[in-house]
Amino acid sequence: MKTTDTSPPADLPPAADPAAKATVTKTDAPPEKASATGGVLNVFSHGVLVIWAFLVAMPLLWAVMTSFKDDRSIFTSPWALPDRLHFENWSRAWTQAHMSDYFLNTILVVAGSLVGTLLLGSMAAYVLARFEFPGNRFIYYLFVGGMSFPIILALVPLFYVMNNLGLLNSIHGLILVYIAYSLPFTVFFLTSFFRTLPSSVAEAALIDGASHTRTFFQVMLPMAKPGLISVGIFNFLGQWNQYLLPTVLNTDPDRKVLSQGLVQLAVSQGYKGDWSGLFAGLVMAMLPVLAAYIIFQRQVVAGLTAGALK
Repeated sequence: MKTTDTSPPADLPPAADPAAKATVTKTDAPPEKASATGGVLNVFSHGVLVIWAFLVAMPLLWAVMTSFKDDRSIFTSPWALPDRLHFENWSRAWTQAHMSDYFLNTILVVAGSLVGTLLLGSMAAYVLARFEFPGNRFIYYLFVGGMSFPIILALVPLFYVMNNLGLLNSIHGLILVYIAYSLPFTVFFLTSFFRTLPSSVAEAALIDGASHTRTFFQVMLPMAKPGLISVGIFNFLGQWNQYLLPTVLNTDPDRKVLSQGLVQLAVSQGYKGDWSGLFAGLVMAMLPVLAAYIIFQRQVVAGLTAGALK
């Protein structure tokens, strides 16, 4: 008797088999649970960033808005927009509160100390990073230890040293103190950065007859530009907002810096309460810092990540 074979043909493609098709579909499907978890984490991280940005930006915006109000509006409607822009607050703070003098003194001190810090710090960091000599690591760790030394412990001896040298109440004396205060972090930061730079370029310059000084200033220092910008921004922020050192070492009213000027403006009000002028002076002191960071924010990030990318 002839029987009928009901099995599928041997040449049937595997995709035609329903069981195989179901298996392939089940394997290639993306895991919905992992996708949902990633979406929740993404929403949570974005929410935290939004809250953080709000907490940071709101005080700044409120201070700028308040600087254009009159004193009555500051207390009666602190969160409302100003009825009109009171630019006289800024002119009064600039002239009558002597913010112009404080601003000029701060620019002189910070500019001189920033140039000196970057120059001396880069030279010391280059030697510590590129040359091996007895005491190299000891000197490096001295700079590192200087970062952990509280400046408040050195105020009394520093005052007597500055007094004996005749540097109290002077712009150049404050510049020297700022340089010494900022050198440990600058050397620590730039030493690690100089170690990431290629040695072949410096060796080629020396073979061509360049001295160590010329190699440093014309070859290695331009290559370290991202690191210099990054550490320069950090030093600028710290020196611009410095209050403790100038309060102790700079008591001359004609040579006070911005941080001292703002405190003097708040104290000298007494019962008069020129709050609009105080907020105007506060925004004046804040704007250069914001401008510096906005202009150089890409260079700061590039300098911080340069060592990891090399």
